[in-house]
Amino acid sequence: MADHIKKARPHVNQNEDLIFERSSAGKCAYQLPPLDVPPADTGALGGFTRDEIPGFPEVSEMEIVRHFTRLSTWNYGVDTGAYLLGSCTMKYNPKINELVARLKGIANVHPYQPQEASQGCLKVLKLLSESLLEITGMDAITLQPAAGAHGEMTALLMVHAYLASQGNPRHKVLIPDSAHGTNAASAAMAGYKTLNLPSNSEGMVDLATLERLMDDDVAALMLTNPNTLGIFEERIAEIARIVHARGGLVYMDGANMNALVGVSRPGDFGVDVLHLNLHKTFSTPHGGGGPGAGPVAVRKQLEPFLPIPTLIEKPDGSLALDYDRPASIGRVRAFYGNFGVLVRALAYILANGAEGLRESTEEAVLNSVYVRKNLEDSYELPYKRPALHECVFSDKRQAQHGVHTGDIAKRLIDYGFHPYTVSFPLIVPGALMIEPTESESKQELDLLIDALRSIAREAEQEPETVLHAPHTTRIARVDEVQAARRPILRWKPEPRT
Repeated sequence: MADHIKKARPHVNQNEDLIFERSSAGKCAYQLPPLDVPPADTGALGGFTRDEIPGFPEVSEMEIVRHFTRLSTWNYGVDTGAYLLGSCTMKYNPKINELVARLKGIANVHPYQPQEASQGCLKVLKLLSESLLEITGMDAITLQPAAGAHGEMTALLMVHAYLASQGNPRHKVLIPDSAHGTNAASAAMAGYKTLNLPSNSEGMVDLATLERLMDDDVAALMLTNPNTLGIFEERIAEIARIVHARGGLVYMDGANMNALVGVSRPGDFGVDVLHLNLHKTFSTPHGGGGPGAGPVAVRKQLEPFLPIPTLIEKPDGSLALDYDRPASIGRVRAFYGNFGVLVRALAYILANGAEGLRESTEEAVLNSVYVRKNLEDSYELPYKRPALHECVFSDKRQAQHGVHTGDIAKRLIDYGFHPYTVSFPLIVPGALMIEPTESESKQELDLLIDALRSIAREAEQEPETVLHAPHTTRIARVDEVQAARRPILRWKPEPRT
C-alpha cells in the first residue's frame, strides 16, 4: 500500500462538523411562503406553543446540504464495500425485496383490519410458514418473535411448558462454549440454570462430557450448528440421541442457517425446536438494532404450546388467526410479528426457489473456504476442522510483535473494508471471525485477502503502522470504553461569551 495511505491522515477541515456552531441570526435554509389564510388562534392551547427553539442553529441551505452530504461520506455500509462481520450473515439484501415490502396493500395494512379483509396478508404468512417448515424439516412454526434472542426465549418457554405438562419442567440447560452469546441470557430469562459444555480439540461438542452432564434435570441442549467456529457438528445425530435418551430436548440456534439452507434440514438430524433469523438468512437489513424476525419452528410434540395466535385454514379455505389454544405459552409479540420483515423473507425465498437457495448456501461456504485457504499462511488457524460459512483465525502470530486482533481490524479500515468480528468466539483468544457470505465476488475476496496478507507483513516488519491505525479516517481511535459508558447522544449549545 502506498506510503501516503499507510502513514498520512488526509487533510481535515477542523470546522467541517461544526454545523451547529456556524449558526448566524437571520440565516434560513428554507422560507415558507406568506400565509394566505388568517393565522390560527393558539391561545386555547394555554401557552404550549413556541415561536422558536432556543439555541437551534440558523444556517443556509448550502451549509445544511453540505453538512448532511458530508456525514454520509463518513459512513460505511454493505452498499459501500465488503462487510466481513461473522455470525451476522446475509450482508447484501436485494433491493427488490424492499420494494415488495413497500407495496401499498402490504405497507398500509392495519393490524386491526378485519381478517376477512386481510386474506392476502394472511396468505403471505401461510406461504412463508410452509416454506420455512420445508427448509427446516420441522412440523409447526410461529412467526411472532421479533429477533433471534426473542426466538430463543420463546423456544425455551415452550420447552418449559412441554416438560411441565410431562410432570417435570427441569431446571438446567446445557450450552456449548461455541454457542452464540445470547443463549445463556435467554435460558436464564426462561428460568433455567445454565451449564457450560466445553468443546473438544476439534471445536465440536465433547460427547463424553455431554454424556456426563446430561441427567434427568437437564431440560435442553442449546446448540448452534454450524457453531460459531463455522464447524458443523458432524455427530449431531449422536448428540440428539444422548439428549433424548434422558428425556431432554435439542434446541438449535439457527443464526447460521445460511450454511445449511437447501442442503441439510435440522428436523432430519434430531432437532426438536429451533429459531431462524429472517433478518440474517432471508433478506432484511438489520444494522442498528432492527427490525428483525426470529420465527421458531418445532416438532409435533411442541405444537400445542406455540404462542397465540396461530394461523389456521378454515373449512371454506379462508385463513384465520386462532386464539383458542389452552396449552399455549401466550402472546410473545404484538399482533403477528414484524410483518414487513416476513414479507421480505417470502419475496427472497420465492425469487430464489429451491435451486437458488441452495446455490446461495454453496456460494457462502465456498467464499469462506476460499478466504480461509488463502490466509492460512498468514494467520493462525486454531481449529483445523473444515469450516462452512465463516472462518476463525487468531492473532497468535501477530501478538508476538505486539499487534492484536483489534489493531488488525482498525488497520483493515485503511484498506477499504469493514472490520471482521473482533475477539469472538471467546474460545479463540484474539479471534478474527470472517464471514463473506454469498454476497462477495472472487475479485472482492482477492482484494480482501491481499489486504489481510499485507497487514500480516506490516505487523511483522513495521508494527507501529498497525498499532496506530486507522490512518485514512477522519477520526482515528476513539475511547471505546467512554463511548459505551458515557455516550454523547445530542448536541448541546455552548454558552455564548
